[in-house]
Amino acid sequence: MTQMPDPQNPLRIGTRGSALALAQAHETRERLMAAHGLPADAFQIVVIKTTGDRVLDRPLKEIGGKGLFTREIEDALTGGDIDIAVHSMKDMPTLQPEGLVIDCYLPREDVRDAFVSPLFGSISELPQGAVVGSSSLRRRAQLALRRPDLHLVEFRGNVQTRLKKLEDGVAVATFLAMAGLSRLGMLDVARGAVDPDEMLPAVAQGCIGVERRADDARSSAMLAAIADHDSALRMAAERAFLARLDGSCQTPIAGLAVLRGDRLHLRGEILRPDGSEVIAGEREGPARDGAAMGTDLANELRARAPADFFDWG
Repeated sequence: MTQMPDPQNPLRIGTRGSALALAQAHETRERLMAAHGLPADAFQIVVIKTTGDRVLDRPLKEIGGKGLFTREIEDALTGGDIDIAVHSMKDMPTLQPEGLVIDCYLPREDVRDAFVSPLFGSISELPQGAVVGSSSLRRRAQLALRRPDLHLVEFRGNVQTRLKKLEDGVAVATFLAMAGLSRLGMLDVARGAVDPDEMLPAVAQGCIGVERRADDARSSAMLAAIADHDSALRMAAERAFLARLDGSCQTPIAGLAVLRGDRLHLRGEILRPDGSEVIAGEREGPARDGAAMGTDLANELRARAPADFFDWG
C-alpha cells in the first residue's frame, strides 16, 4: 500500500513563481486532493526561480532556449528537494534528464493564441506599420508571414509585465495564450482568440505536464489518478513532431493534434524567423499511432525544406 502524504510528510510540488505557474501548481494540487481525499496541507508548493525568470532583458534565443524555464526545477527534482514538478508543456524540452519522466498530463485548456490590444479588435484591424510586441519566435514569424508591414518588437516577461508594456505604449498589441488567461481568470483581457487556421499554436500549448522521478512509486500512483488520456495522445503526436525537428526556442515551429473519436489529426509547420517562408503539412490516422505520425510529418517537412532552412543564427 502506497504511503500517502500528510501534513508531517507533504508531497512537495515544484513550480516557477509567476502567477500563472502558481495557478497551474494549485490546479494540480486540487486535482490530487480530490482524487485521493487529501487535505491541502498534505502538499507543499515549492517555488523555484529559473534562469528564464531571472534574465528578462535579452531574447530567449540569446540565453539558451527552452531549458531556461526548467533546468533548476529538474535539478531540484533529481536531487530530491521536490517530489513532482508542474510545467507548461510548451516550455519543455523534448528530452527529460535521465531518471525523470513526464507521463501525467492534465486535461488540455484552450490551445489558441489570444489577441490582446487596448486599441484594436483583431490582427486585421491593425493599421499599416503598427508596433506589435512578442518574444515568441513562432508568433513573430507567423505575423511577419501574414502581415509583413507590421513592426515587431521583443516583449519578454510574465502576463502582467506584458500588459503593463501595452499600457505604457511600448506596442499597440501583443499575443498571449488563451489557456494562461483562462487559468488566471483574466479572459477579459483578450480581444478575441486567434483561429488556429490563422496562427497555428505552439506545440503543447495549453497543456500542463507533471514530471516525477522514474523510480518514485508513490508519485507515479498518485499522478496516475489524475492523468488525462486524451491529452497524452495529443502530446505524443505533437512532441514527437517537435523532437524530430529538434525544436528549441530558436526554431519557429507550430503543431496541433486534434482527436476525433479514435482518430487523430495532426497539423504542423516550420517557418523562417523573418516569415519569408513556411512549410506545412498534416497527417491523420489512428490516435495510438500519434507519435509515429508526428515523426513522419516532421521528416516530410525536413525533406521539403531548402538546405539552408535551419541555418539561422
